[in-house]
Amino acid sequence: MSLKKQFLKSKEICKVTFALSAEEVGDVKKVSVAGEFNNWSKTKNPLKKFKNGNFKTTIDLEKGKDFQFKYLIDGKTWMNDSEAELLVSNAMGTENSVVITK
Repeated sequence: MSLKKQFLKSKEICKVTFALSAEEVGDVKKVSVAGEFNNWSKTKNPLKKFKNGNFKTTIDLEKGKDFQFKYLIDGKTWMNDSEAELLVSNAMGTENSVVITK
């Protein structure tokens, strides 16, 4: 898993790239990222699947905030990012990943 951040000097935006490798997810058909930045939508931010089986997407997030998120694998399995900056407890009794744009 991978989180990469690019802070834009001209805008109050941080471009965050969410990525999962084929080794991490196996032979899955689709992955999306849901979080506070998209009202936990299961479909708004799909990751693109590449020929090598890796998945990736980039989302513009507001600078100076913490955003909780999780990956949704094939529409049924939730997964945290092993490289998330934090893990926090959620109302479901599990944890959410956190990306910090500060």
